[in-house]
Amino acid sequence: MKTEFWKYQGTGNDFVMINNYKSKIKHSPELAQKLCDRHFGIGSDGLIILEESLEADFKMVFYNPDGSQSFCGNGSRCAVQFAHKQRIIEQNTTRFLSTDGIHTAEIESTEVNLQMNAPLFLPLNFNDPVPHATQILLINTGSPHLLVFLTNLDILQKMDIALVGSKIRYSKEFKREGVNVNFVAISRNDEIYIRTYERGVEAETLSCGTGVTASAIAYHHLFNKKLGQNKVNVNAIGGKLKVTFKFESFKYKNIHLCGPAESVFHGHINL
Repeated sequence: MKTEFWKYQGTGNDFVMINNYKSKIKHSPELAQKLCDRHFGIGSDGLIILEESLEADFKMVFYNPDGSQSFCGNGSRCAVQFAHKQRIIEQNTTRFLSTDGIHTAEIESTEVNLQMNAPLFLPLNFNDPVPHATQILLINTGSPHLLVFLTNLDILQKMDIALVGSKIRYSKEFKREGVNVNFVAISRNDEIYIRTYERGVEAETLSCGTGVTASAIAYHHLFNKKLGQNKVNVNAIGGKLKVTFKFESFKYKNIHLCGPAESVFHGHINL
């Protein structure tokens, strides 16, 4: 069956998009593995299927390249832009259903501001040494993220993320469930740099929305705990994002991941 697809990217995180209102394909982990393969398929950091929902404007089904499922921040921002282009939503604001519940989002030209759920700080039993690490936290922002703060930006730029990240991801603590590993360096107040090893992709990606959000929350929690409205600028390899939130009564509220999401190309593939 010939199936229409689109390719979207958000700060270098790229996704294959299928409008299942029209295509009516039977998706599966095996299909995701096939389409995300950069040699034998289309190639991407994930497969996103848009379907009808009784609870929201649409349902976003997300698969990692290995066929596993999770919430994806940049993928969600791309899905909102795609839904608008497909006229699944007519307005610039929307509610959609993902793996971790309902999210809202707003489109502002080429950017999408995505509401994120409250972060969950998790107990950490990881004791393996990490080169040049100053602080380590474990936070779930829809997906679990280990935040490794490094001594400076130069070390972040030179680090072999695939090597160090995979060692942590496949360590005794994380081997079974997996974890995303984010290496973070502080540039100046309210600006950080991040590189991410993503589980499911099992490689370094150019950007990771849930990782960007987790790194911003972790930075604020550890180094700059200001009350009220906050904004952290985050520099990923694929581009810049910002995370805004309120910190009140020792809780993080009104969290938004903000950044670009755009169409790359469009085609057909036989499934």
